[in-house]
Amino acid sequence: MSVNLEATRTFSIEVIQTLQAAGFQALWAGGCVRDLLLRKPSKDFDVATDATPDQVREVFGYERTLAIGASFGVITVQGGKRRGQVEVATFRTDLGYSDGRRPDDVRFSSAEEDAQRRDFTINGMFYDPIQKKVLDYVGGQRDLKHGLVRSIGNPYKRFEEDKLRMLRAVRFSSTFAFDLELQTQHAIREYASHIHVVSAERIAAEMRRMLADNHRMIAVRMLRDLTLLHEILPEAESTVGHALRWSETYHSLERLEVSDFRVAMALLLRYACHGSVLNGNPLKPIEPANVVCHRWKLTNDETKTIQWLLRHEHTVRHADQVAWPKLQRLLIADSAPLLIATGYAVQRARDNSTVGVEHAEACMSLPEEELNPDPILSGSDLIQAGFKPGPQFQRVLEAVRDQQLEKRLHTTEEALAFAKAHWD
Repeated sequence: MSVNLEATRTFSIEVIQTLQAAGFQALWAGGCVRDLLLRKPSKDFDVATDATPDQVREVFGYERTLAIGASFGVITVQGGKRRGQVEVATFRTDLGYSDGRRPDDVRFSSAEEDAQRRDFTINGMFYDPIQKKVLDYVGGQRDLKHGLVRSIGNPYKRFEEDKLRMLRAVRFSSTFAFDLELQTQHAIREYASHIHVVSAERIAAEMRRMLADNHRMIAVRMLRDLTLLHEILPEAESTVGHALRWSETYHSLERLEVSDFRVAMALLLRYACHGSVLNGNPLKPIEPANVVCHRWKLTNDETKTIQWLLRHEHTVRHADQVAWPKLQRLLIADSAPLLIATGYAVQRARDNSTVGVEHAEACMSLPEEELNPDPILSGSDLIQAGFKPGPQFQRVLEAVRDQQLEKRLHTTEEALAFAKAHWD
């Protein structure tokens, strides 16, 4: 049974009620408060309290709680398979960030002090769902009203504490179509070169969320303007260069109609990999996309799909000029719908001529027996006919398949005759 978000929300309110009944202050904190005020759905309902981790465990029982984050004041309260779990964090002040990621130590504090350690004002508010009251010590409601992403306090200090906040600033600004406050912008430009202390996995996680969002083009523009893209994706910056090519890249990201990180990455790296696609060995990974995927530690599926899209996007954009056997092999692939989306995005960014992609999309709607008919010849058929297994097997089978798809061969007997005639 999957977790129900509404059930998780209800469970988080029960957690707050239980803590308040035990004499503690307990509130929703962070992103769920922001989403509530923006009237947007939220996935996480984090709770903040003045109860210490030990007190939280005493209230809910040790069997229902996990102390994985106890050193930072965080206890996880479990609500079961359907209701999920809720993180309960003790109000705290962070004491130093030597690694630019985690606090060296924490001191338990008040709600007001806790708000001051958070990243942006729109994420620094609390809400009491029992009394239906917002607690705002940082001006988050004001910035939400004006559509502004602003660091809490000194932005230089906020980014010194955690360099990932620079990418988060871009994500929040682009996702909500908010402006990024000027001092926050200046601090990001100054600290951009420090982003490398952030792990590849955390960078990739932020980029997944940015590029899968409908505002991905705005995010990429901001990353470039703030010099962050140069740091995290130098391949695209150094290789694309030309203003017209960047314009096309922006517009292709803007016109992409699927929310898929892999497609967006292929569009972003398309010009950077253009030469490698044209001149490289088709059996080897495409550089520099391979370098990026490896550096960001992307999954095998992400890496394979990005490479495949880069290798075949030109073909699908000119599908009306491509031999059917070659096109057919692309259209029966699992990632074919993503390839179609890639082709449309590029063509609409270039000249809006989508005849080739439309042809490919129409072919995908063909009946299965026409789009992907059962092969009329197999390796077993060749062996039974006296052919010796070897390197030629695959070449002959592919040639037979081409002839079948072009409707020049129809039976196994015809296929065997063709094989004998073309066996070296």
